[in-house]
Amino acid sequence: MRFARTRRACRAGGACLAGAALAVAAAAALSAQPLPADYPNKPIRIVVPFAPGGPVDVVGRLIMQRLTVSMGQPFVLDNRGGGGSALGAEIVAKSPADGYNWLLNTGSQTSIAAFNENVTFDAIRDFTPVTMAARNFGQVLIVHPGVAAKTVQELIALAKARPGKLNYASAGIGNITYIAAEMMKVAAGVQILDIQYKGTGPATGDLLGGHVDMLFSPTQTSLQLIQTGRVRALAMTGSTRWKMLPEVPTMQEAGFKDYDLVGWFGLWLPAGASPALVKRIYDETARALTDAELRQRFDDVGLEAVGMPTGAFAKFCARDAAAMRELARKIGYAARQ
Repeated sequence: MRFARTRRACRAGGACLAGAALAVAAAAALSAQPLPADYPNKPIRIVVPFAPGGPVDVVGRLIMQRLTVSMGQPFVLDNRGGGGSALGAEIVAKSPADGYNWLLNTGSQTSIAAFNENVTFDAIRDFTPVTMAARNFGQVLIVHPGVAAKTVQELIALAKARPGKLNYASAGIGNITYIAAEMMKVAAGVQILDIQYKGTGPATGDLLGGHVDMLFSPTQTSLQLIQTGRVRALAMTGSTRWKMLPEVPTMQEAGFKDYDLVGWFGLWLPAGASPALVKRIYDETARALTDAELRQRFDDVGLEAVGMPTGAFAKFCARDAAAMRELARKIGYAARQ
């Protein structure tokens, strides 16, 4: 009905086209507005769409420490876990595009809609990309010590012997913790149940408690647990071994020849943010990511500081969203059966 009314309104000569042109011009004028001289003049909220204790917290807090100094205002990390990042992302999508509400998310931003038909936002149209802040060297497949498997091959054999009896923890549909496990399941032809959490933190807690069997965990939250023997590492999802866990093979070495999956972390604003605002935030964040101490702390937990330029990041997000839709066609629908 809305479309029919629009067509009738456009019948009066070129009035509709002229109105559309004026609207575009107005939007362009708005986006071209200069950045207020006193920005920022109040605290800035960074929404992390996962429960506390996960890898995004690590990235966010290290960057915030430097931005608080360089921008002269405190930053507040607001954990809004749920829906595999959908809840927190939706909050930012509906916030004013005035520079006081940022979203720091994982690759879930471009993958969740491909795997979850209930997502209410568009990851491209409803957000303004700023930069890819960091990426990792892959997830670590870790299992509870009580699981009778010391290699990926033994884990697959156990899953085949006990169909549907093993389970894995994930931070929600569309998150890399979910995608990594579903890729393994489809490639190996095994049934392993998905137990979803609001973030990697609570998922790790239940793994330690023996309530779940396995997790494709971020390196930055699992390294100490592996080194102290509280969990057992079976494989890395990247194409090369990680220097901090040189004895842990890759999934490719474990027999999954096309398996290559790494995680990344990006920064977005709501749609409609002015170019001047985006540039200011990009410049400040990119400068923070050059800090030698930050880069070393990133490296210690398996992260690489990136600071990808805004234009390149926008193109990356569009390509990644398309790639995730293709991946969902291969594993996503099978995973929901």
